[in-house]
Amino acid sequence: MSLFKTIPAVSVTEAAAAVTAKDTAFIDIRTPEEYAEGHAVGAVNIPLEEVGAAAERLKQFAKVYIICRTGARSGVAVSKLIQAQVNAFNIAGGTVEWIQRGLPMD
Repeated sequence: MSLFKTIPAVSVTEAAAAVTAKDTAFIDIRTPEEYAEGHAVGAVNIPLEEVGAAAERLKQFAKVYIICRTGARSGVAVSKLIQAQVNAFNIAGGTVEWIQRGLPMD
């Protein structure tokens, strides 16, 4: 998909190291049910359909990291946020990759 070539992305390990900075936001855009089943430590749930409405509030952060299950839905969310002038990054591989790398989960 050419859309994803233009979307800024980081690896799960880069994201895990970066999301603890105080000027960053870490957003899981999966459904509340998916989020409740397990999510990356520190991720806040804002479902994909609510991301547009959250854009103004997310502008306060220097960087916004977005995760989903595999990276596809988060790519869509990052695209929306960039259009709203939010400095957003897709976490490539999503929660599946996060788990495979042994990164902390809640």
